Order: sequence, then C-alpha cells, then structure tokens
Amino acid sequence: MEEAHQQESRSDDLSQRRSYWRWRKQDFFPEFSFQSFSAYKSALSATCPRLADRLLSRSSDAYELDAARRESENPMRRCLTWWDLLWLSFGSVVGSGVFVITGQEARTGAGPAVVLSYAISGVSALLSVLCYAEFGVEIPVAGGSFSYLRVELGDFIAFIAAGNILLEAMVGAAGLGRSWSSYLASLVKNDSDYFRIKVDSFAKGFDLLDPVAVAVLLVANGIAMTGTKRTSWLNLITSMVTVCIIVFIVVVGFTHSKTSNLVPFFPYGAKGVVQSAAVVYWSYTGFDMVANMAEETEKPSRDIPIGLVGSMSMITVVYCLMALALTMMVKYTEIDANAAYSVAFTQIGMKWAKYLVGICALKGMTTSLLVGSLGQARYTTQIARSHMIPPWFALVHPKTGTPINATLLVTILSAIISFFTSLDVLSSVFSFATLFIFMLVAVALLVRRYYVKDVTPETGLLKFLGFLFLIIASSIGVSALWNAGVAGWIAYAVTGVLWFIGTLGLALLPKYRVPKVWGVPLVPWLPSFSIAMNLFLIGSLGYVAFLRFIICTMVMLLYYLFVGLHATYDVAHQPLEESKFEGER
Repeated sequence: MEEAHQQESRSDDLSQRRSYWRWRKQDFFPEFSFQSFSAYKSALSATCPRLADRLLSRSSDAYELDAARRESENPMRRCLTWWDLLWLSFGSVVGSGVFVITGQEARTGAGPAVVLSYAISGVSALLSVLCYAEFGVEIPVAGGSFSYLRVELGDFIAFIAAGNILLEAMVGAAGLGRSWSSYLASLVKNDSDYFRIKVDSFAKGFDLLDPVAVAVLLVANGIAMTGTKRTSWLNLITSMVTVCIIVFIVVVGFTHSKTSNLVPFFPYGAKGVVQSAAVVYWSYTGFDMVANMAEETEKPSRDIPIGLVGSMSMITVVYCLMALALTMMVKYTEIDANAAYSVAFTQIGMKWAKYLVGICALKGMTTSLLVGSLGQARYTTQIARSHMIPPWFALVHPKTGTPINATLLVTILSAIISFFTSLDVLSSVFSFATLFIFMLVAVALLVRRYYVKDVTPETGLLKFLGFLFLIIASSIGVSALWNAGVAGWIAYAVTGVLWFIGTLGLALLPKYRVPKVWGVPLVPWLPSFSIAMNLFLIGSLGYVAFLRFIICTMVMLLYYLFVGLHATYDVAHQPLEESKFEGER
C-alpha cells in the first residue's frame, strides 16, 4: 500500500515538474515502436498480426472514463450546467447552416421545397440525437462519438471515425470562416467575394484565396483556448442576439411574403429535395457538441438529454420557419447563394435590415466558431489520449483547464483549408463525413444493447450480425434505387420489407444490456431508422462527394498502417508508463 502511494506521489510530482510547453520526441512518440529505427522496422514487419489484433480489440467504459483521462495529466473542469449545454448547442448549430447553406440550396438545389429538405434532415438529426444522448449519459467523456465507437465497434472502426471527426472539424470551421468573410463583404461592398484574392491558375473551387476567413478562425479559437466557462458565457450573450434576429427574420419575412414566390414549389423535383436534405444536414451539425462536453458537465445524466433533445427539437422548427420565410420573401431564382438573408432584405427594399441581418449573422457564425472550437478540440484530445495521434495533443493546460495543443492543431489546419477552398466544395465533404459518423453511432448503439462480451451466446451474436447486415444492406439498396432513378414501387417495397424483417428480427432477440439512467426508446426501431435515413442521405450526395471521401479515407488508412496502428498496439501491449519515466531520466 505504501509502495503504491509512493508511486502515485512520484507520478504527481513528475507531472508537476513537467512544463506544458514541451517539444521532445518522447512527448510526441513515447511508444516503444518509435524509440529507434530498428524498433520501427520491427513494428512494420509485424503489421499484419498487429492489424488483426486491433481489428478485434474493443475499449471499455472504465478505460475511457479513467485511464484515458490520465493521458491529459491535468483534468478538465466540471463547470457546465444543462442551461449552458442548451445554449452551447444552440450557438453551435444555429448560424453554421441556416445563414450559410439555405441560400445555396434554395437557389440551385431544391427551390422553395428547401423547407422540406430541412424537415427531412431534422428528423434524421433527432434520431441521431437520441443515440448520442444515451451514449453521453453512459460514457460522459470528451471523446464523443470516437469513444462510443471505440468501446462498441473497436479500434479500427474508431480510427476511421476519428479521421472523419478531424475532417469534420477542419472542414466545418473552414466553411464557417468562408461564410463569415462572405457576409462581411456583402455588408461592405455588396459583393461576397470582395475580400478574396482571385488566382486564375488554380482549379475552380480553390482559386479564391480568403485571408479574412483565416483571421476570424485565429481570433475565435484564441478566445476558446482561454476557458470553457468564459466561452460559454460569451456564447450565451451572442446567442440571445441571434434569437432576436431570428424572430425579426421570420416576422418580417412572412409580413413581406408572396405566395407566388413558392411556385413552382418543386422546381428540381423530389430528387432535388433529397439531395438538398443531404447538404443542409450540415446546418444541424454541432448537436454532438453537447455530448462531447460531458466531461465538463456537472450532472451528465440529467443535463445531456435535456440539452440534446430540447435544443434539436427547437432548432428544427426554427430552421423550417427561416427557410420558408426566405423563399416567400424572394423568388428562389433571385436568392444570393452566398449571403442569402442580407441580400434578400435589400431586394424587398429594406436596406437598413440588410445591415442588421448581416451583423447578426456574423455574430451567429462567430458563436458557432467559438463553440465548435471547444468541441472539436475535445474530440482531438480523446483521439490523442488513445495515441492514434501523438499524445502531446491530449495535454490539458493546468491553468485554463482546456486542451490548447489540440485546439491549435484544428485551428491551423482549418485556417489553411479555408484560405483556398470554396463553400460548395466544403459542404459536400462535411455532410458525407457527418452522416457517416451518425450512421456508425446508431450501429454502435444496437451493438451496445445486443452484444456483451462473454455474456451474449455465439448463436445470439450470429443472429444479431445477420439482422444488422440485412438492415444496412436494405438501406443501401433503397438509396441506390432512388439515386439510379428506378421507377415503380416493387423494388422499393422489396427493400423496405427486408429492412422491416431485419429490424423485427432484432426486436425479437433478447437485449443483454439496458441503460442505467436514460436510454433511447423503441430500440431497435429508432436506431434502425436512423441508419436507413443516414445511408439514404449519404447516397444523395453525388459521386464527387464519394470520391473525395474515399480519397481522404485512403490517406487516413495509410497513416494508420504506418503510425496509428503501431502506437495503439504498443499502448495496449507495452508498459507505456515505464517508457515515460525512462524519458524523464
């Protein structure tokens, strides 16, 4: 007992002696495989057995809640209530989509029917919210979906999710930075590209350089580094301003509405509505922020469900009203795709309102940047705690209680992307990554309910996997049929029946785990429907989004095979703590 106490004291003293700002190789690659060239060469030669080991390896609730946190050396502070989470969710979501994507999709994607696109995406988002809420209550850590997938689907699937989480972080912040620049330019010069630098030799979509987007990202992330509670208060104040402008837009929009602007309601057909639903899903992203802040929440079991479900229900209604107000104010063919609401008020003769909307839209997007930087940095922190990326990014600053290194990583990469890449390119990449992760979380929830290691019998596992495969395959089938333009109802009926059989089969199987405090109702029906919705929306994004996603995933896999695989293998099989102490001697 005395020896254990001395070892713990030694660890605490060692942590106190270390400077937060340290740059040694041991801080980035403490694992045995990276200690020398011969060790790395030996690790590479064992890639296949190591990959087999990690493919079958799953984390545990206890590890994510305890051991993983110790990698940060200093704790994050529990300072958030349900009220904070509600407004963090509102601040993160509202502004990142409705002021950004609505105009683009109303103009070229769905026309006035963009309101239905928002409704479809809202239902899908709400299903994902329920899954996130259960996991957030059961595993209240900073990793959000990464930790959930690592526990239920294993290291390899979690890494694919981790790569997409980082992609989501960078692309989401970059898109907001570009939109912030567009709105500011529309206020100054009524030209959304006024502050951008045209480079004709660059490819289209990457030929407008945006220094303003870079500047606003640096400022917003700098504020987020100073403290969670401080950022929460700033978010609350600016969110109140956003609420005022939303009420103004809806009231004035309907006051100056013309029903003739809604004709034709489906100018691009039902397919255009579904494709736009996949893109406007970006406007609902950020709700996972609430689950992601669980480690800093005072009472996760109460606060997370209230924050998630309550805020998403309210936001869905708000988005539909705002989209309808815009398309009734201005004919969809005359909507400005880059700064829709500001220009819309100019077109109905309210120039002064243009400036009010523009300024408040900037505030909404600034809030989204602030809250987004909080959440994405914590995703990155948990990924680094697992050693899939260097654990240096997992360190929490002792004074601010925030992961400054992780925030810097996301900030720098997103600033580079925002400098070169246009909004339409960013939105399709972002939506694919987000929908893919939400689909995996729904799968993970079903795994959590129906499979417990050493408890679920082998025959039960095989039945579960068979029914799950049927659900996923039939969902992909419906999406493929729709996007191939297949007419008639027979093919859709067949795939729908297969989905129903798969879900019914799961419903008849015994569940081997029940939630301790709060859980998703109507399991497996709601998670199964969430899988179907997300896969359907993924299929509507188009082949370019698939191509970009595949290329990004291949790059992630290369990194995993050469770095992430060996680091996580060593953490699982080597005495890493001894390696750390050796590095200090």
